[in-house]
Amino acid sequence: MATVSGPVLAQAKRLVIKIGSALLVDAGGLREDWLRSLAADVAGLRARGTGVVIVSSGSIALGRRVLGLPAGTLSLEQSQAAAAVGQIRLARAYEAALGPHGVTTAQVLVTLEDTADRRRYLNSRATLETLLSLGTVPIVNENDTVATDEIRFGDNDRLAAQIAVTIGADQLILLSDVDGLYTANPKTDADARHLPVIDHITPEIEAMAGDPVSGLSKGGMKTKLLAAKVAVAGGCAMAIAEGSVDHPVAALENGGRCSWFLPEGDPHVARKRWIAAMKPRGELFVDAGAVAALQSGKSLLPAGVTKIVGRFGRGEPVTIAGPDRAVLGKGLVRYTAEEARQIAGHRSGEIEEILGYPGRAALIHRDDMVLG
Repeated sequence: MATVSGPVLAQAKRLVIKIGSALLVDAGGLREDWLRSLAADVAGLRARGTGVVIVSSGSIALGRRVLGLPAGTLSLEQSQAAAAVGQIRLARAYEAALGPHGVTTAQVLVTLEDTADRRRYLNSRATLETLLSLGTVPIVNENDTVATDEIRFGDNDRLAAQIAVTIGADQLILLSDVDGLYTANPKTDADARHLPVIDHITPEIEAMAGDPVSGLSKGGMKTKLLAAKVAVAGGCAMAIAEGSVDHPVAALENGGRCSWFLPEGDPHVARKRWIAAMKPRGELFVDAGAVAALQSGKSLLPAGVTKIVGRFGRGEPVTIAGPDRAVLGKGLVRYTAEEARQIAGHRSGEIEEILGYPGRAALIHRDDMVLG
């Protein structure tokens, strides 16, 4: 997918767009005309089949204006209060901008704990996957109303990278108030050179990062490089692009200047490598029918499971073995060991009757499995 000029935006099957506060909110409030131009870009992406997730800052910036909070750094309590007020307005703004294009929006609020805790991570991933499959555009933000310094991402650049990896996105665009990475700060160094493509993040590249230049934005180039590390390791290309112009995504697609960080392989391959490297907490034995189904690319259903070994929680890695005890592969199981034992050998339609609640049809989904 990558060329000497960077990846081709039109080839992305899944795209995450991060919007900084300084782009969405200025001294006069919400930049409604700019947001409508972004919405037109997103609608165009959706029309050609690209799944889009927007990670948007702006709730605190909007809320502090409504509450009349002073300029400068806010206390944690003030930030949480501003976020509570501003988040409503932020969600409403995206709904109003995308609605006329026939695009349904959804609000997803997360904290760092949601990615650190395996069960909550899987719930977040399943929610985003379902929303995308239904054709919606999820609007993701950090849940600043409850996040504390100990559990927060701290900036939405890293959050966007984490979301991109979570959903297996091909590309991530950080729309910012800068048009990419320079060898030095271009505002203070006339010899600073723009870097259009970065194929590897070296210590020299990291040393080029500066500090935030915006009064509204928390994230500077350092946080963007941290985001790039997460994204490219997960097989996702990442661009830092100037976002203040109207139709910023279309501008990028039409040759607008940016810095592309090239991915380390395909996102799905990277996820498979990650699963393969995990230490299994248990073992599932399956019948010959299940072996054939798995080898044809299908998920593992409870009906094909003959035996459960070990103690494991939901989302933990387990080994999959055939009737001859030969290891077939590894996967992230969607039920605890106790639940798996109860539903093993039963049809998916019987899960609710057995467990008392409607569970997921697959014991291990094919996207959470690596064979061989």
